[in-house]
Amino acid sequence: MNSKPQVICLMGPTASGKTALAIELAQQFPCDIISVDSALIYKEMDIGTAKPDAQELQLAPHALIDILDPKESYSAADFRKDAIELIEKSHAKGRIPVLVGGTMMYFKALIEGLSPLPAADEEIRLQIAKEAEKLGWEVLHGHLSEIDPTSAARIHPNDPQRLSRALEVYRISGKSLTELTATKSEPLPYEFLQFAIVPEDRKILHQRIAERFQLMLDQGFVDEVRALMARGDLNLDMPSMRCVGYRQCWQYLEGEFDEQQMFDKGVAATRQLAKRQITWLRSWPDLTWLNTGDKKNLYQIVKSIN
Repeated sequence: MNSKPQVICLMGPTASGKTALAIELAQQFPCDIISVDSALIYKEMDIGTAKPDAQELQLAPHALIDILDPKESYSAADFRKDAIELIEKSHAKGRIPVLVGGTMMYFKALIEGLSPLPAADEEIRLQIAKEAEKLGWEVLHGHLSEIDPTSAARIHPNDPQRLSRALEVYRISGKSLTELTATKSEPLPYEFLQFAIVPEDRKILHQRIAERFQLMLDQGFVDEVRALMARGDLNLDMPSMRCVGYRQCWQYLEGEFDEQQMFDKGVAATRQLAKRQITWLRSWPDLTWLNTGDKKNLYQIVKSIN
């Protein structure tokens, strides 16, 4: 028997039934639910993020929900720090931490650790942007090929954000991105029980996504986005407004397309998100797969707990 304290990770694409299963688990065991979702962290964004409602939160409180204003940003490193603190508190109370969500980068940062990359330097970023304007990104990509051929092979010359970051890291630290990312944090002293819940038939997931988006509209999603726009301090380049559905609804309110197009584009963006999440999960090690709606899912998780 593994003597390490256990942490349950319940992953899955959007609309796969993660929240309902987590709440069901919390009814049976002394669990503390920790949200692993880069959209649920934001206040004033309840409907479009499918945030658990008051009744669900009463049944099973979720940590890391409603912790930031939409104008703020939150990194994978921020999540890792907060999650470890919450896991430790849960274990200290003799309870089981249950991490639930679909932000795979957060799960990866927690379980595999993070590389010691330097913080952003606005002055160096501005310098790189000026060089790109003068010389072109192709030339800067050539510079990256000289200092970090591995990153250059992975980063397309037409991807200025990642290309700029790779150059910035080298100029700040004197080490390549490849060299630094080879170093990870010390492994955490937990046994991670990792589960992924996904419908066996992709059509079912697509149907659930469309139905949920329509439900959001019925619940007042457009008014929620209208209120966010009215604040005057948010824009579509912010991480909060890049959440699926919000961008499409914002563009609809600005008159870029009609309501039906907004619905179609919102559903399409959500389906693309789900596809990316499933792609991540397919390459995930040590994963137990669960089928959405299967009554044995709870048993599958419970039998793994020491």
